Amino acid sequence: MAYEIIVATTMAITILFALSLNIITGFCGQVSLGHAAFYGLGAYTGAMLTKAGWPLIAALPPAAVVAGSVGFVVGLASLRVRHDFLAITTMGVAFLFVGLVRKQEWLGGEIGISGIPAAQFGRPGLLVLSIICAALFAALAVYIKRSWMGFAFDSIANDEDTARVLGIDVPRFKLWAFVIGTSGAGIAGALYAHHVRYIGPDSFGFVESVTVLAMVIIGGVGSVWAVALAAAVLSVLPLWFQFVSDYKLLIYGLLVFGVMRFSHDGIAGAVQRLLNRRS
Repeated sequence: MAYEIIVATTMAITILFALSLNIITGFCGQVSLGHAAFYGLGAYTGAMLTKAGWPLIAALPPAAVVAGSVGFVVGLASLRVRHDFLAITTMGVAFLFVGLVRKQEWLGGEIGISGIPAAQFGRPGLLVLSIICAALFAALAVYIKRSWMGFAFDSIANDEDTARVLGIDVPRFKLWAFVIGTSGAGIAGALYAHHVRYIGPDSFGFVESVTVLAMVIIGGVGSVWAVALAAAVLSVLPLWFQFVSDYKLLIYGLLVFGVMRFSHDGIAGAVQRLLNRRS
């Protein structure tokens, strides 16, 4: 039972992490190659607070605030750059985060932080908390998608200039996308830190950013249920199959290539086309 709980917790946390990127990249069309940095900010914030005596539940809001605040700053950069240049900017954020953490002895430096306190309610409780957080964020994503904010995000993703002509405040909505998405990543990071109970700089590098982006692309950019499904499956494949763990980037890269070649809108698009043929 303990193994099943660990696997389920990994799935729930990864779903939350992927859905948080989906707000930025899937809904608003802002490609981010540094999302793991915000995951790491939440993880380090949560770990430091619980080591100082805070309960995990109380540490989640500060983790979201820290990650969301930095996300706001990065969002300001997105107002000046687009597309490939934005991707390069966010990739730089990922490298900057890892480089800074390595030099901070109070954050464990190269060694990282070990001995992170276990959740007071045990692993089953951590699983329940992770599922609740993922479900609430998924519900928020669905609400946003159906709201005026979702319409604004979709307009910006399709064509920023046209969105401005329609009277949409493009800078404000882009900032909202970054703040909401990075805050979600911060919460996921705090949960992750208490799931594995050890974090280091390499836990939040460029590879993790590419991995979560692959989950969004494979699921279907902008789809909530399909991204959640892709994140759930891809998060546990390395646990079930050793060769996937050894060649994760290669396998995920091939999956992304296959999606872009045969179904550019991912699992969501493939399912929708199948349903249309049957109707």
